[in-house]
Amino acid sequence: MIRNIFSAVLLSAALISCQSSQSETEVAENTEVPQATDENGEWKQLFNGKTITGWHTYGKNTVGQAWKAQDGTLYLDPNAGEGTGGDLVTDEEYEDFHLKLDWKVAKNGNSGIIFYVKEDPAKYQNTYNTGLEMQVLDNEGHPDAKIVKHRAGDLYDLVTGTPENVKPAGEWNQVEIISKDGRLKLIQNGTQVVDTTLWDDNWKAMIAGSKFADMPDWGTFKSGKIALQDHGDEVWYRNIMIKEL
Repeated sequence: MIRNIFSAVLLSAALISCQSSQSETEVAENTEVPQATDENGEWKQLFNGKTITGWHTYGKNTVGQAWKAQDGTLYLDPNAGEGTGGDLVTDEEYEDFHLKLDWKVAKNGNSGIIFYVKEDPAKYQNTYNTGLEMQVLDNEGHPDAKIVKHRAGDLYDLVTGTPENVKPAGEWNQVEIISKDGRLKLIQNGTQVVDTTLWDDNWKAMIAGSKFADMPDWGTFKSGKIALQDHGDEVWYRNIMIKEL
């Protein structure tokens, strides 16, 4: 009898151990990190850290020597020589999208992330003649920081980004631009700083009161290219990814 009881105890213990191991396996499988995808599409790299494939200088078919793939970043060297820079634009256009990237700028530096750019150099000389801009700036050193709506994280010349949470020159900032169905959100270092509506009457009124008032097509396009601005200062971009929404 004792022997039978002992055998039964051992069998029960083995069953409990097996069930426990199975449960742990199921938990491990269920806690797998999901991929960054949704029903609308997948994240796409716009810069692989090694080449500038997928980009070109606005109005041209190539990229000048001022823009370099360097140490995993897309770097603008303002000393590369006259005529070697210019704004970079994507080869493709985007409509509703979620863009993510990191940027840092040199002391006193200025640049910008411009989107909904209509590339037609015969009609529009620059990317900013049509595209909206999320400002990239050294707020502590560049003169533009003294102008309202011209500081890092602002929707340039239209909406002040709040709260102001940009990091000092030389440090990386992580930003996101989300545009879907006419609603635009700008996120800087994990915090939403701008939330506005595009193309309605209020949008038109904002443009009428801005420096873009004399550009009839500015801010009107609902699809376009994404640009990184050459403002003549050192700037670095990395981890550039987009998801079409």
